[in-house]
Amino acid sequence: MRKIRLLWDFRGPDSLETAKHHVIHLKEFVEIDHLPYVESAVIEQNKYVNSAYIIISESDLDVFKTALKPHRITVVVE
Repeated sequence: MRKIRLLWDFRGPDSLETAKHHVIHLKEFVEIDHLPYVESAVIEQNKYVNSAYIIISESDLDVFKTALKPHRITVVVE
């Protein structure tokens, strides 16, 4: 089964803190609904653009995509 990365992009001087806070909410979401996930973290792109992400199995994509409405979706290449 392929792994999928769901991403949320944040811009501005507070984007890193916003992305970190979003990761907290992603982890709360999976804990409340007892959903499996591989990893959730922040990608620090630069001072003004940062992203929060969660990696899931492709089989769970519809549940996450409908509930969380990510900005971008990519396939994880290992």
